Amino acid sequence: MWFAALLLFVQADYTSDGMKALEESRFADAVVAFTKAIAVDPKDYFAHFNLAMAHTFLHQDDEAVAEYRKTLEIKPRLYEAELNGGIVLMRQKNPAEALPLLEDAAGQKPAEFRPRYYLAESQLQTGDYSKAEESYRQALALDAKSAGANLGMAQALVQEGRLADAEPYFRHAAQIEPNYRGYLLQLANLYEKANQPAEAIAIYREFADNPAAQARMGELLMESRKYADALPRLEEAYQKEPTPANRISLAAAYVFTQQGEKALPLLDQAVAAAPNDFDLRMMYARTLRDRRKFAPAAQQFYAATRLKPAEAKPWTELGDMLYMTGDYPQALAAFEQAAKNGDASAGNWFLRAIILDKLRQLKPAKAAYEQFLALSQGKNPDQEFQARQRVRILEREIARR
Repeated sequence: MWFAALLLFVQADYTSDGMKALEESRFADAVVAFTKAIAVDPKDYFAHFNLAMAHTFLHQDDEAVAEYRKTLEIKPRLYEAELNGGIVLMRQKNPAEALPLLEDAAGQKPAEFRPRYYLAESQLQTGDYSKAEESYRQALALDAKSAGANLGMAQALVQEGRLADAEPYFRHAAQIEPNYRGYLLQLANLYEKANQPAEAIAIYREFADNPAAQARMGELLMESRKYADALPRLEEAYQKEPTPANRISLAAAYVFTQQGEKALPLLDQAVAAAPNDFDLRMMYARTLRDRRKFAPAAQQFYAATRLKPAEAKPWTELGDMLYMTGDYPQALAAFEQAAKNGDASAGNWFLRAIILDKLRQLKPAKAAYEQFLALSQGKNPDQEFQARQRVRILEREIARR
């Protein structure tokens, strides 16, 4: 009898030391004390719970979870063990195992915010979005100023595809916790994916100090054909962050606002940095062409044909530039290659006919004009008139030979 009393005394002493260590934040000492108390009485749920708490504060999560489970084995449905165990499991990114603990804890104390909030978090992370939404609503009813609950509610609504409903919660979370403001950019990206560029642009406008956001807004404005609105955003973004992507976007904006001279140096740098980018090369070539710089444009179109030799378009545009520079044989060769690559248009035949005509290849020129007329069928009346006139003249010249 006296031995049992001694054990109880020793256990009480260990427990007292452990509690004092917890109060003084000496968590490693608390682990030692409560471990000794459990050695005296392995069924002491109070010692197991406090040992779990000490491990929790030390971020020894595996040990903490094991002790919370032992506590609940001895003392089922102990609220504090369910709540804290659930939270540690969430910290371990194990929401599925946290879920039943947090469900029971929230059920025991429905007027408490923490179990309801963490229950919502576990439901969100296990993919039960409708239940998560309801739990977040209950959590917000208990504490409307919780940034985490507002953010969680927004994310649950996003997963349900309700972006417009989610936006006020994103904004409220950001008002409460300024560090959460960046989540609005996540929402803007989601609006883009949902093909709602106007909503995305509205959010990006709020991030005037974010070059990436301004650049993306400029790109969206460009895609929406709001070129004048896009230009200052892209200029500012490029000034702050002269990245290759920002350079190309700004160059495109200059092109679309008929400021080709400003676009050309940017495109020259862009092509030098990415010489194998076919689309970029074509943009540069066309901008040179539009500025009537035909010889440099021809060089760029030729480079484009080397990148995609099976494409018809760069060969056609190369032919146009060679024709403009008076290099008729090479222009003819380019148009013929375009035809081999699939450009069987009336325009291709018309330009080949003109060049053949200039080169005094009378029969091929006449045949090309006739092929053009067969394809055009009234779609190009001015060129058709010219072609008919040339066919008659060529017929007479051929007859005289």
